[in-house]
Amino acid sequence: MSIELDKEVRAIAVKSIERYFLEELEEKIGNIRAAALLSFFLEEIGPSVYNKAVADVQERLMARVNEVDVECHEEEFDFWRKRSRQGKK
Repeated sequence: MSIELDKEVRAIAVKSIERYFLEELEEKIGNIRAAALLSFFLEEIGPSVYNKAVADVQERLMARVNEVDVECHEEEFDFWRKRSRQGKK
């Protein structure tokens, strides 16, 4: 599965890469080279970031699923216990 960015997001990312090179490395990089670098990172490193995000979401969802039993549990056949606590015969 390749990671694709929306056209607008991709353009913003390319501009950010160009700015980073200029301001942090004091090197001008054109938008074609910046776009190529972005494509490389998306293909090479993107899956690792994606997989980590999926694993984090799975962990959080499993924690929530495990809480459902506690949050939604109802005592069964509780009528007589409740009645005896209320002092009724």
